[in-house]
Amino acid sequence: MLPSSPDHPSDPDGQLQQQLQRQPSVSIIVPIYNEEKVLPLFFERTRAVIQATGSSYEFVFVNDGSRDGSLSVLHGFRSVDEHVTIVNLSRNFGKEAALTAGLDHACGDVVVVIDADLQDPPELIHDFLAGWREGYDVVYAVRTSREGETWFKRFSSKWFYRCIQTVSDTQIPVDTGDFRLMSRRAVQALLRLREQNRFMKGLFAWIGYPAKPVMYARDPRNAGVSKWNYWKLWNFALDGITSFSTTPLRISTYLGLTTALFAFFYALIVIYKTLMFGDPVQGYPSLMVVILFLGGVQLVFIGILGEYLGRIYNETKQRPLYLIDALTSSELRQQLGHSPEHLSPPEHSAPSRSHP
Repeated sequence: MLPSSPDHPSDPDGQLQQQLQRQPSVSIIVPIYNEEKVLPLFFERTRAVIQATGSSYEFVFVNDGSRDGSLSVLHGFRSVDEHVTIVNLSRNFGKEAALTAGLDHACGDVVVVIDADLQDPPELIHDFLAGWREGYDVVYAVRTSREGETWFKRFSSKWFYRCIQTVSDTQIPVDTGDFRLMSRRAVQALLRLREQNRFMKGLFAWIGYPAKPVMYARDPRNAGVSKWNYWKLWNFALDGITSFSTTPLRISTYLGLTTALFAFFYALIVIYKTLMFGDPVQGYPSLMVVILFLGGVQLVFIGILGEYLGRIYNETKQRPLYLIDALTSSELRQQLGHSPEHLSPPEHSAPSRSHP
């Protein structure tokens, strides 16, 4: 459903339409971790796209503790283009935290989230802006194909998103990553969510607001290698499921009740056979199998409880999501006075070194 129009009672003066007709300022958020090889081509290609729109813009590069020369490359960009903000984190906090840091420091009317590996084509930004002008707060990219990825990764990704849609009350779009555009009010709503275990794809969906999908074919990585191995992907999937569903806990409850009920009726049968027929209790091997099976099931569900308990423990510590080592502001951010009231992020980090 589209937002209000000039004829809609919630927009009597047509203010929304007037806002949509003007050129918005655009913040492009790019989390960076060891992307030295691909950064020059990404910057050149994406800058050409955003300049062609005629909008004022800024790049918000978040260096998430890169160990290669990524930070030096970013400072090179800043020396030739004042539309670059560099948020240098004190260490590697993970992509979800880096993404949050970028959102905290974005100043544009609309925000585009994109990875630097060029698997997501920057040219799609034109379609995103067209969707925003139609009145959508969120315009997200949906993959129709995933070139350059193994069959197992494609298979596991496909079924993970379908699984989490089944078990979660929040409808998370399938075949959708972080690549998207968000309006300022969508970003403001997202920044109110400061949970420690962050599954951004779920948080993007949780805020709601009118959203539009844009289909595209995902390209192979242009340079470098993926930072996501299967172990990290497995833990990422656990974060997603435990952040947006209590179904695993319900399964343990239902399985426990079913097992207890089965054991009760089986005990009645054993007692009846012993009293009526004097049938001795036999089956030591089968008894051991049952004990080991139940013990294994109990350990699995204790582990599930531990996953949820560990996340509660992390939340109670209330640590900042990230710390900033240095902040280099873009021209757009400087024009807005660095921290205008309507853009001020929540308290999230220790004081940082700031560069003009």
